[in-house]
Order: sequence, then structure tokens, then C-alpha cells
Amino acid sequence: MKSWKLCLLLASICGVQALAIEPDQQAAKPVRMGAGIMTFDTVPGWGLRPDGSSAIGPTHGSVVIDKAGNIYTSADAGVFVFSPEGKVIHSYLGENYSRIHDMEIRDEDGIEYIYGARNANAEGIKFRASSGEIVLRLKYPEESGLQLKQFNPTAITVAPNGEIFLSNGYASNHIFRYDNNGKYLSHFGTMGNGLKEFNTAHGMTLDTRYDPPRLLICDRNHQPKGRLVHYSLDGEFIEEVITGLGMPTSVAIQGDYVSVPDLHGRVVILDKTNTIMAVLGHNPDPAKGGNYNIPQDQWVEGVFSGTHGSYWDKDGNLYVQDWNVSGRIMKLVRVKGILQ
Repeated sequence: MKSWKLCLLLASICGVQALAIEPDQQAAKPVRMGAGIMTFDTVPGWGLRPDGSSAIGPTHGSVVIDKAGNIYTSADAGVFVFSPEGKVIHSYLGENYSRIHDMEIRDEDGIEYIYGARNANAEGIKFRASSGEIVLRLKYPEESGLQLKQFNPTAITVAPNGEIFLSNGYASNHIFRYDNNGKYLSHFGTMGNGLKEFNTAHGMTLDTRYDPPRLLICDRNHQPKGRLVHYSLDGEFIEEVITGLGMPTSVAIQGDYVSVPDLHGRVVILDKTNTIMAVLGHNPDPAKGGNYNIPQDQWVEGVFSGTHGSYWDKDGNLYVQDWNVSGRIMKLVRVKGILQ
């Protein structure tokens, strides 16, 4: 048989298989992003099941990493624990762990605890990272005298002395301060667009770049543009750190550097002077940046949609979670050997 006839026969027999290797069906390749020492490569398929589907379901949460290097991310269903290679190795699911909007992880006398802010459940919680045992619940403190009708915490962080800060960012925008046993101590902040007011105190962490450390707070919807602000651990305003950030959702610190997810679909990296060093995964499409309803079949490698949480590992790699209907978490590997 002539070679062209053989090719036609094989094509006829294998037509279905041939369709399966169309270029748009092939595995995504890593995408490089950033600049200078803050250059990263994406890891295509990280965190997905063997069949390529999302392992975690809808996401509106956070990311933290334990001392062993395991990655914890919160989703609507609960908290999922990944290995650095992107495999789910454990999970805490159900009503006690669902819809954790923000997390912090902390070593206390050799035991690692995760603190969580649950806006839909009107509480903060603290549980053992190794077992899920809940050891503390923080409810709205009636003794504050504020007589609030809504308590929807969005962010949580912990001072060196164990005092806990819980932001009521989806309601009154007060930030409540508790002792390490959950006793109410004080509160600060109020709703508005003034210098010392918050318009969605959405994210918060302990800024260890300074001595003494400060609270670094994401004022997501402040007008005219989102900003970061510093407050003392006594609740006193220090300074406006940076403005014009779009909609900053959370902050994570490693050394002198801060990663700031922006709900519009990007991650901004700042140095200790709070100068922008790099912008990662910027989404140029205004219809998709800040859009929860981007299904997995419309994800684009290296382009984010609603960046909500991030965290650094010990090697300077970043893990980023999108606010997303299908549930998206991404690993960005720091590229070594690039000079600033």
C-alpha cells in the first residue's frame, strides 16, 4: 500500500485520538513573571487532582505554611493541607473549619497553631495545625459596649505577647484586641475614608520588618484607591504606608519583603521601604480581574483573576490563592541567580 493511503487509513482509525492532542489541550508550560530578584516561574498543575480538576472547591480564603513546609489553604469546604509537590496530604473539613477567610500560623512552645477569621460564622478560631483540635473561639465582645448588629471578621493576627487582633472588616471596621485566652481588651478603628478610618479593613498581619513590630492593615476599599496602613499594637495610627494599590486583600511578610494580593488580579511585592519591586500575574482584562466566576476551563497560566491570599516558604517561593468559583491555588517558584 502506498504511504499516503496508509496515512489516510491510520488517520481514519485514530481520528479520535488525534483530536486529543490539539495544541490547546496540551499541558501548560511555566510562565515567568516579576522582575529582578523577585522573578518567579509558575508551576502548571500544582494543587490539582490527578484528573486535572481542582482539589479544593470554591475559594475565598488564605494560605499559611508550617515548619515542615506543608501548605495550608482555606476553602469554602474547610482547610486543605498540601505537600510542597502539590498533593493533598490532609484536610480539616466540615462546619468547624468551613469558610475561613484569613489565617495566621504561630509556633507556641513547640506546638503550631492556626488562627482563623470566619466572617460567615461571626468568629475567630484557634486550632492545632497537627490535629485540628480547636482550643479557642473568639466571639463578638459584648463588653466593648458598641452594640453592633453585625460581626463578620475578615482578618486575624497575633502579637509577640500572644494578644490577638481580629478585624470586623465586612461590617463595622473595628479591630478588636483580645488577650491570649480570648478576653476582650480594647478596640480601635471606625468606618470611613478619612486618614484614620477604614473602608473594609480586609487583611492584616504583624509587620516584623520594624522594631517594635506593627500591625500592617489592608484598607481594601478606601477611596480613592486601596492602601496599606500601619498601627501600633496599642491601636494608635502610625502612618499611611502606600496608596493606589487597587483592592489589597491580604499581606504576607518574609524578611524585608511583603506580598500583597490585589483582588483585581495581581500580586504586588514591596521591599522594606514599601517601594514596589514587582507585579505578578497581572490580569489586563477588567471583565476577569476581580471576578469570582472564572471556571477552571478559563484559567490562564500566569494570569490571576481575584488574588486573595499568599504566603512565602523558606526558599522564597510564593503560594497564591485566587477568590474563585472552581478553587485555585498556585505555586510560584523563585528564580535564583537573577540580579536586581
